[in-house]
Amino acid sequence: MVSDLGYGLNSLAHLALLLLLLTVRKPGVAKHLLVLATATTFVWSTSLITVLFGPISLNWLLTVDIVKQLAWLLFLAGCIQTNFQNLHHVLRRPATLMIIAPAIVALVAPYLFAIDPTWRFLTLIVLSLEVLVLLEVVYRQAGREQWAFKPLIIYLGAANVFEFVTYANATMVNQVEVGYIAARGYIYFLLMPLLVISIRRIHHWGIDIFISRDVVLHSSLLLVAGGYLFVMAVVGYAINFVGGSWGATVQIILVVMSFALLATVFLSNAFRTKIKIFITKHFFANQYDYRVEWVKLTKWLTRSGDSTADVYHSGLTGLLNAVQYDSGLLFKVSKRGLDCVAAASPSGDTSLNEKQHAMLTQLIEYSGEKGWVIDTDAYLVKPFDYEGLKLDREVLKQWDYQLFIPFMQDAQVWGFAVLAAGDKEKVALNWEVKDYLNAVSEQVGTFIQHHEAAQVVAENAQFAAFNRMSAFVLHDLKNVLAQVDLILANAQQHKHNPEFIEDTFETLEHTKARMEKMLKQLTDKKVIEESVNDDQYLSRIVDEVVTQRCSSISPIPKVHLMKEESVIVDKEKVANVLYHLISNAQQATADDGEVDVVLTVDGAERTQMIMIEDTGTGMERAFIEERLFKPFDTTKGNAGMGIGAYDAKTYLESIGGKLTVQSEVGKGSCFTLHFPIE
Repeated sequence: MVSDLGYGLNSLAHLALLLLLLTVRKPGVAKHLLVLATATTFVWSTSLITVLFGPISLNWLLTVDIVKQLAWLLFLAGCIQTNFQNLHHVLRRPATLMIIAPAIVALVAPYLFAIDPTWRFLTLIVLSLEVLVLLEVVYRQAGREQWAFKPLIIYLGAANVFEFVTYANATMVNQVEVGYIAARGYIYFLLMPLLVISIRRIHHWGIDIFISRDVVLHSSLLLVAGGYLFVMAVVGYAINFVGGSWGATVQIILVVMSFALLATVFLSNAFRTKIKIFITKHFFANQYDYRVEWVKLTKWLTRSGDSTADVYHSGLTGLLNAVQYDSGLLFKVSKRGLDCVAAASPSGDTSLNEKQHAMLTQLIEYSGEKGWVIDTDAYLVKPFDYEGLKLDREVLKQWDYQLFIPFMQDAQVWGFAVLAAGDKEKVALNWEVKDYLNAVSEQVGTFIQHHEAAQVVAENAQFAAFNRMSAFVLHDLKNVLAQVDLILANAQQHKHNPEFIEDTFETLEHTKARMEKMLKQLTDKKVIEESVNDDQYLSRIVDEVVTQRCSSISPIPKVHLMKEESVIVDKEKVANVLYHLISNAQQATADDGEVDVVLTVDGAERTQMIMIEDTGTGMERAFIEERLFKPFDTTKGNAGMGIGAYDAKTYLESIGGKLTVQSEVGKGSCFTLHFPIE
């Protein structure tokens, strides 16, 4: 009777699994072989129930054991590869025939020859070892899916180790121990959940069974209870083995205290909640298909326009679509308080009264600490689930929104959304919905925050562009001011000279044109690139710059014309570049020093060269490499803009030339300008 209970439970468990497998419509060779193995195990277990079929003979016991092993060997043969097309494809492989051959021989041989039962014991030992060897092969070739196959390996491994021990013992004593046979039904039954876990994990089998959460919860509790009874049996056996007059007393105390402990554990709401969450996480299909939901959310968010209002509205709509709700509000937390930045409300009312504002402030503080999604309806029923949160229940009953979803940024609440189901069915905020909403809110929050950051970056870029343009305008203004200073410096001496007056008006006309250009740049907020290129001899431009703009500062530059060819350049731009570089050389050189401007031609590179050499303070190599050509980096304080060298280098590179620098601290510097000769 004891064995009948074990085999009966095992039969019911395998029958339930078999029915679930038969409901699966996905094709797959492994699925069909698993159905065969499960059905065989069901028949095997049922056939060993003596209440139904009477006493079991040794010959029948050995026969059904061999049939069961044959079914599982065939299943493992189908697991070795994943590309089997059908059952015939599996059976025609020589490896499969070698695997199942011992079982077939063991089944057929007793009907052809008179065989001692001991030889059949040995056959079952061989079949158990064969299963164990195949399990190792399957596990080793599973690769990254070893975690999925592990429960299956444990299930078949433990069962076949027990089979091996059973028949190894039978071989030594020439009979099968009744205790082993009686225990076998319970062992297979208790190992059954491992097979179910593997079926859920191994996707390429084509099997996707669904089991009720309540059924698995109760089955798991039954499994825990079975483990508990097993431990109790071991302890009871130990007490019985030791014996003594105190054995019965200790046994009674142990039983009573153990049942008290068991009741305490299973009546604990926290324990049952943890068990239920664990089971639902690992045994069931998810309520949401995250791949589909993620694609839907991404597509919806990408529909938003460029305006911030559109982005806020898209974020709120994405949240509502995620849970199929009708209405909601999106708030941003600022120093001013709570700003409603998007609304999807049938009434259109987004105002908050004083009590509602206070309640939302409490929720913000609580979510800032916990980072939780809060179900206000659940709070009314189970406030202990939100330990430390104290809300006004009367205000909450009049509150139209169910879910409070925070958006976090730098461990603080950036904002939040409140959602209401409206006419739709309300979602239950279990662990999966919480995880799902946390993921969705993280995506939506990141989307909104990235847009805001992009807006700030765009505004900063506009300011940077305006500042850059202003710097170039101021740089040009300095050049204009230098021309005006030169006129004023010579006015007292040459104001009665008609040629000076004529040059002055010409210069003023040119200055007026330059200033009009600068005003247009400030008005249009961009640098006007008007390049007038023509054939020029650079010596003439150098002479004009030195004579008209650099002769009032010591040391006065000396021009040396070695060799010259004409180049195509913008005269005004080149004059500004030369003025800046020569002026810098003068400022870096003492009054008794020298500044030389040498013009020559590099025949190999076909460039017209202008070398501006000085005997000034010089520059360190690190300064030349890191700072000299970096815009807006100056050593002159408020007196300089830091764009002269950068402007010179950029212009030369734009026409196909280059600017090189050689310098030594305390000895001076040499700037070499290379203008390409057409």
